[in-house]
Amino acid sequence: MSHSIVEFQTTPNPNALKCILDRPLAPASIASSERPALRSFRSAGEAASDPLARALLGVAGLTSVLIADGWITINKSPAAAWPSIKKEVQRVLAGAAG
Repeated sequence: MSHSIVEFQTTPNPNALKCILDRPLAPASIASSERPALRSFRSAGEAASDPLARALLGVAGLTSVLIADGWITINKSPAAAWPSIKKEVQRVLAGAAG
């Protein structure tokens, strides 16, 4: 099941956005004995066993992701531009199996 972002919400951190999803992530993609309900990754290496996080961290300019049920917070490097990151995050989520 693919997901799309209903809204990008700003945060107090100018290099972070909260992505509100159109529906909750599938339970199997959120929590398991190996994956807690709230998952945080700061590198693609850390996200090796999490396909969604790994795909998101493949977006140029993203430095970390926090994944929860129904929302994802993305953080970018200060030099990266939000427009291209938002477009790529939308693309990743549209193709994400949930």
